[in-house]
Amino acid sequence: MENQKIKKWYIGKYPDDEVGQEINNNITFYDLFNDMDCYKDVYCSLGVCDSLIRERVFTKLAQIMGVNYNYVYEQWLKCEG
Repeated sequence: MENQKIKKWYIGKYPDDEVGQEINNNITFYDLFNDMDCYKDVYCSLGVCDSLIRERVFTKLAQIMGVNYNYVYEQWLKCEG
């Protein structure tokens, strides 16, 4: 599941969220996890600057990677620092 495209998952889960159409077509959950480990800007990776999308994606990312949501969130805070 970590190789699933975030945009495809997001649109399937939240079809009424029009901003979801703007998510980077190519990024997978694994790519995002790796980008965060490299301290890259999450919003640039996702292609959207929407906190609701970020939170939804982080929740799913934590589930997929088998980590606590707080781990993902704390990693993001390091990227923002």
